[in-house]
Amino acid sequence: MNHSTTAFVADDFKPARVTVHAEQLSRPSLSYWQDAWIRLKKNTRAIISLYIVILLGFFTLVGPFVWTTDPTLLDLGQISQPPGFSKIALLVEPYQSWDGIILDDFPAEPDEYIEVIPPPENFRVVDSPTTQRVRLAWNPVDGAAGYNIYRHDHKPTAFNDLGLPLGSTFGGNEVSYEDRLDIDSSTYFYSIVSTDGIDESELYTVIEIKPRQIITVQAALQRGLLTAVEANTALGKEIKLEFHPLGTDALGRDMLARLMYGARVSLFIGIVAPLLFVTFGVAYGGVAGYHGGRIDALLMRFADFVVALPFLLFMILFKIAFGIGPGESGIFPMLLALVMLAWPATARLVRGQVLQIREEGYIQAARLLGARDSYLILRHIIPNTIGVILVTLTFAVPSAIFTEAFLSFIGMGVAPPTPSWGSMCNEGVKTMLSHPHELIFPALFISVTVLAFNLLGDGLTEALDSRLRSRE
Repeated sequence: MNHSTTAFVADDFKPARVTVHAEQLSRPSLSYWQDAWIRLKKNTRAIISLYIVILLGFFTLVGPFVWTTDPTLLDLGQISQPPGFSKIALLVEPYQSWDGIILDDFPAEPDEYIEVIPPPENFRVVDSPTTQRVRLAWNPVDGAAGYNIYRHDHKPTAFNDLGLPLGSTFGGNEVSYEDRLDIDSSTYFYSIVSTDGIDESELYTVIEIKPRQIITVQAALQRGLLTAVEANTALGKEIKLEFHPLGTDALGRDMLARLMYGARVSLFIGIVAPLLFVTFGVAYGGVAGYHGGRIDALLMRFADFVVALPFLLFMILFKIAFGIGPGESGIFPMLLALVMLAWPATARLVRGQVLQIREEGYIQAARLLGARDSYLILRHIIPNTIGVILVTLTFAVPSAIFTEAFLSFIGMGVAPPTPSWGSMCNEGVKTMLSHPHELIFPALFISVTVLAFNLLGDGLTEALDSRLRSRE
C-alpha cells in the first residue's frame, strides 16, 4: 500500500490573520440628565409649557419695572374701560354746581289729574355733555307732578327697556336734571317719563348722547400728565390720558399692573408653599422608607391622619389664631395651612421609591463596604429620587395656585386692595355681564399657568422615566 506524504514548512504554522470589526456606538454616551433633556425637547407641549412658565417669571419679576403704573392708582375718569388705545381728553376747570331750571310760572302740582300724561317735548342737552356731567332739560307737561330719568347703553325698545333709573324731579315745574353717575365716553340713550306723583306714564322721549372725555387741569397735574408751567395755559386744550392696554377695573385701576402684582402673590404662594411641603414630604417619606418596620408604620399612620384633616377648617382656625378679620388678607395662614396639610402625598410617593431603591444591589454592596446611612441617603437614595421629586413639585405648583385662587375668590385668601388673580376674579364676577374683561384676564392667567405646569409635569414624567432612555 502506497502512502503519500506531504511536507510542511514553518510558514504553514503561523497564526491566521482575522480582521475584527469592533462594534461602534451610534451615539455618544449620555448621562441620565442629558438623555432626559433630549427626550423633553422632543415633547412639543412640554417645551411650549416651559417657555410659558419662563415668560410668566419675566412677567412677574421684570414686568413691574417695565410697566411702572401704580396698581392702586384710581383713574376715576376711566372706570371699567375695555382694552384699547389711550384716549384724548379735554382739559377743563373743576366741576361747578348747577342750580338747574325751575319755572316759576308753571305749577309744581297739576290742577287736575289726567288719565294719560304725554311725554315731555324738546328733550335736550344743556351745554356740552362730558364725562364729568350731562345736563338735560325739557319742556314742562300739563298734568305732570314730576319726571323720571333713565339711562341705557342701547336704544329702548319698550317701556320696560328704559334702562337704569337715574333719578326723579319733584314738581312739574322742575324741568332739568344733571347726571354724574359713572359716565364714560360711550354712547348713552336717555329717556324721560312724566308722572302724576303716583304712577308713571308709559309714554317716553329718548335722546342719544355721547359725552366727551375730559379731565380737570388739577387732576392732570396730580397724575403727572402736565407740568406746572403747562398748566397755566392748558385750559381748553387736549391731552393724552394714561394708556391701559388691558383696560381698567371698576375703580379705574390699571388691569395690566394689577395682573403683574397679582402674579407676585399668586405665584409666591403657588411656588413657596409647594417647595416647603414637598421638601418636608421628601424628608418624612425618606426616613419612613429607609428605616421601614415599626418606624415606617408609625410615621405613615400619622400621615394618614393628616390626610383626613379638613383644609378649610384649619384655614379658618389659623385666620382666627392670627387675628385676621373679615376683609383682611390671609396670606400667611393660607401658606401655613398648605405646608401643614399638603405634604402626605409627597411623603407616600417618596417612601415607595425609597423602599424600592434600598433593596437594590449597589445599596447592599455599599452597606457591606461600611457605608454609613448618611452616605447612602445623600449619595445614592436622594439622587435616584430627584426625578420623582421634580415631577411632584411640578404638579404641586398648579394645585397650590388653584387653591389660592379659590380661597381668594370666596373671600378667605387675599383681600382687596392687595391684588391676586383669585381676588381679581372675585371682583370681576360682579361686572362680568357689562365689563367681561375684568373677569376674563385674571381667569385666563390662572388657566394658562395651571395648564402650563401640568403639561410640563407630564413632559418631565416621561423624560425622567429611566425605562424610556434612548437606545438609538
